[in-house]
Amino acid sequence: MKSTNEVILQAHDLDAAKAFYRDVLGFPVVVDMERPRDSQRVVGFNTGSFNLYFERGNDSTPVFEFEVADIAAAKEHLLGAGCSLVEENPAIPRCYLRDPFGLVFNLTES
Repeated sequence: MKSTNEVILQAHDLDAAKAFYRDVLGFPVVVDMERPRDSQRVVGFNTGSFNLYFERGNDSTPVFEFEVADIAAAKEHLLGAGCSLVEENPAIPRCYLRDPFGLVFNLTES
């Protein structure tokens, strides 16, 4: 398992998030599109060290991303080690887990 440079947040108002991160903080917009697979709008910024993405939803804590060789095997291993499933949608693909200490992360296959 290794981390990527992707961090995902959800926000009710994507236009306000875009204006703040672009105009106030000065981060360049690298993505502003509707994802065809789920009709979800995504707005992304390059912050220098990591890419920060917003999608429409409940305001949330950051979701980090970890690459694994096999999502199903990693998910089962982590659930057995005390993690809990937050959200899963293979169509996106998404597998959000919360570790026993509160960190939420997405598994992605490398």
